[in-house]
Amino acid sequence: MPAHHPLRPARRAAATRGRRVTGVCAVALPAALLALQLGLGPAVQAHEAVGAGPRAGSGAIAPDKATISEGQVKEVAPGGVITYPSVTSCLTVSVRLRDGGLVGAHASLFQVPGELRSDRILAALKEVVGKRPVAAIEVRGAVGAWHPSYFVKAIESYGEGEQVPVPTGQDPDGIARAVSEGLGTSPGLVSVEDVPDGDQVVT
Repeated sequence: MPAHHPLRPARRAAATRGRRVTGVCAVALPAALLALQLGLGPAVQAHEAVGAGPRAGSGAIAPDKATISEGQVKEVAPGGVITYPSVTSCLTVSVRLRDGGLVGAHASLFQVPGELRSDRILAALKEVVGKRPVAAIEVRGAVGAWHPSYFVKAIESYGEGEQVPVPTGQDPDGIARAVSEGLGTSPGLVSVEDVPDGDQVVT
């Protein structure tokens, strides 16, 4: 398990106040939680397409390259490359298959319209992986911006007046447990690392 690192200034900004960058990843967590507590939750949830999100085609041949945006799950063939663009307050989950293939998910704090929200993305990832043997699972991104429970109950699913959990610091062990439980794998397969903002390339 990688060593815990203090929140970087850029990461702290992503976790504590809004930043004007492209993508839902950049929305500030406390600002949105405040909106929910002020009764603006239904307005946010109005953008949610229940059950929406991409599913990998059964039996399809995986490509050599894939770009996985927020709320998406995709697969590449052995030796392939996955690019996660503009990872700011998101987490990426890359499953390394024993045959050399990769299946990746780009988990966003807030749902992109038409894509998977945080409490549904692990189920979609598990479905794509299927019963194939897994060698390792790598979680990378804004560890300090995520409470492990977001993989179980998305921020959008909290109603007006409900208390939304807020991370008080990095919890890589909790995130690893949430991911392993969501994927039905051994916790020992999961590593969690806080990394700088930007594109992530996994090979």
